[in-house]
Amino acid sequence: MRENVFKAVFAVIVGGLTAYFREIAIPLVILIAVMIIDYASGMIKAWINAELSSKTGIKGIIKKVSYLLVVCVAAVVDWLITSGLQKIGISIDINYLFGVIVAIWLIINELISILENLAVIGVPLPPFLTQTVHKLKIAVENNTEKEETDNE
Repeated sequence: MRENVFKAVFAVIVGGLTAYFREIAIPLVILIAVMIIDYASGMIKAWINAELSSKTGIKGIIKKVSYLLVVCVAAVVDWLITSGLQKIGISIDINYLFGVIVAIWLIINELISILENLAVIGVPLPPFLTQTVHKLKIAVENNTEKEETDNE
């Protein structure tokens, strides 16, 4: 019985947050997933290299939580811009633009880190995969910089 109640409460909370945050929900879930994979692959790399320590593990967790804080800051910036524009009579339908861009940028960084960890572990990686992820990072950075200069 308690398990079903827990599942129902969890489903309601996740559903409510997804409905509230709309556009940022999926990138945030993907970010959390790749952060977990990166943390696990980093721990495996550290274990293989005999560098595993609790201090390093805790620093990794703090770093991952900080990523989520950066996305939250970007989402607050989005809210401030949208609210400020609404106060002067300008309505825009774009929600969480900076939050999504930051989340995608962090996802790409995590993917690069995962590939680097896997390479050190000894997993053969197809070169096109590594090149594609690096090109994605450059494209996101260039498009973000271009949008900033266009808006000035």
